[in-house]
Amino acid sequence: MGILRNIKTIVLLLGVLALVAACKESGKINVSEKENTSVYYFIRHAEKDRSDSTNKNPSLTLQGLERANKWALFFKDKNIAAVYSTNYKRTQQTALPIAKEQNLEIISYTAKELISEKFIADNKGKNIVIVGHSNTTPELVNSLLGEKKYEDIADRENNNVFIVTLNKNKTTAKRVKVN
Repeated sequence: MGILRNIKTIVLLLGVLALVAACKESGKINVSEKENTSVYYFIRHAEKDRSDSTNKNPSLTLQGLERANKWALFFKDKNIAAVYSTNYKRTQQTALPIAKEQNLEIISYTAKELISEKFIADNKGKNIVIVGHSNTTPELVNSLLGEKKYEDIADRENNNVFIVTLNKNKTTAKRVKVN
């Protein structure tokens, strides 16, 4: 009976070791997939000053500056590797708290030239924030998706984030409201 118990114990230990080894190997695959997965967070600039309708480059309102700080908190734990913004005051002011929180410089971009093979390759495996406008933000998301899934953002809507996930198998996108 003692020998039988020892054999059962040995078989049980071998099974546990095989299970641990399988879990460890599975973890390697997940790490590799994570390294090859890029996540792009597209947001529209926060609330802009509308007091002068002739001003084509307005700053953010106090509410907009508060929202920009909320975006910084939203992205705080997302391991952001780069923050892109157009050269307008409102997008730069929206991007600034995010970049400061992540200890990054803001990278200026032109919407027509942003999405390219080089951009995708340079940001492979990274989490990126792109601050844009009501029309360019959905255009850039659609460009990454290769389809027209999203329409322009409503003029007074400043609380959406489009999350685009790219990996070698597929590209997905979702739109989330953040208050």
